[in-house]
Amino acid sequence: MTVGNTLQKSPVRDKAISFEVGGQEVKLSPSIVKNYLVSGNGNVTDQEVVMFLNLCKFNRLNPFLREAYLIKYGSSPATMVVGKDAILKRAMRNPRYSGFQAGVYVVRQDGALEERTGALLLPGETLCGGWAKVMVKGFDCPVEAAVSFEEYCQRKDGKATSNWAIRPGTMIRKVALVQALREAFPEDLSDMYAAEEMGMDEQALSHNPVVLSPEPTPAPALPVREVPAAQQPAQPARAETPAQPPEPPEEEDPFDFFDGE
Repeated sequence: MTVGNTLQKSPVRDKAISFEVGGQEVKLSPSIVKNYLVSGNGNVTDQEVVMFLNLCKFNRLNPFLREAYLIKYGSSPATMVVGKDAILKRAMRNPRYSGFQAGVYVVRQDGALEERTGALLLPGETLCGGWAKVMVKGFDCPVEAAVSFEEYCQRKDGKATSNWAIRPGTMIRKVALVQALREAFPEDLSDMYAAEEMGMDEQALSHNPVVLSPEPTPAPALPVREVPAAQQPAQPARAETPAQPPEPPEEEDPFDFFDGE
């Protein structure tokens, strides 16, 4: 998902948010995102950071485990992508999920088009695309997706690049599977796009977990000399303040990182 910077440009507060993913607490703030979680050589804007924070929070994604990436190159808009494994695990947690099949379309040497399970491509065959079927309990037929290899293959000077050149069947099969999963479970996977769908290669991104630098240990407190009670000045009595009723909790604003003008 590419981020369009249409939000009002206001100063952003370094406000931390916390949410739970898989029984673990994830704590994020704009400074943590900028210092640890941005891939690429560009400088992300405050608006792009806030959009990434909310993507992770509302979809319960842990960017420290590389379930989500914020990618920025040069002055181009930032792109947010989700790992294929994170998308598949999210779909499998849905009680209506009942399995999938995925593969490729190839033109054999005899000119016949074959729908093949997996990603096998033999010498002399031409890869045309990928397909996937996701079974959903209660549906009369599976949710299907078919994608063209030419539409998604990344090229430079007319030649396939990176993994699109080395393992093209695996790449196009992954695109088809992610699309079928998203169509089958839009309530769980909306706004989640794989790197290959956004013109990027997930294998080129780091898969190592992110470890934050430990916070500095505070200096030990200086000892306090006790003053005998006889030398302490008498304190005037204070009137008791009646207890105030608790204020109702405010509804959380997903864009509450920005200061008002």
